[in-house]
Amino acid sequence: MPCLVRMITKTKVNCFYFKVGDSLPDVSVYEANPGASVNVKALFNGKKGILFAVPGAFTPGCSKTHLPGYLEDYDKLKKQGIEIIVCLSVNDPFVMTAWGEANKVDGKIRMLADTCCEFTKALDLTKDMSEPLGNVRSQRYNLTLLGYIMKVIE
Repeated sequence: MPCLVRMITKTKVNCFYFKVGDSLPDVSVYEANPGASVNVKALFNGKKGILFAVPGAFTPGCSKTHLPGYLEDYDKLKKQGIEIIVCLSVNDPFVMTAWGEANKVDGKIRMLADTCCEFTKALDLTKDMSEPLGNVRSQRYNLTLLGYIMKVIE
């Protein structure tokens, strides 16, 4: 499949195999504990929202820049009509919950765990981080969604 969207960052070119107008995959992940399954597509149904993914909770870049950046911009995003903000990472739900608590997300950002990397694989955004983090993780990305339809891909 050809690359549909290319995003150039300082370190590389990201290639996305989906495009604006595509639907989120119909995949469930976890929030808070392994018994709390959340269907990502259903979560965004009827809402304007942001889903951002990071390689790992408690990692330096994700903890110093990515998650805090969304917290800092929370009020601005709400004024722009954003109803839901979701952080997703290939981690277990206990780690994602602890990371959210450590950063005081306090209901502003939902912390979702893609424990088996199924959502990440469905978007074809895996990254082999076996050496530094022990397994395959998610690439960094940001989706702005209207319902479960992708409107902005970064």
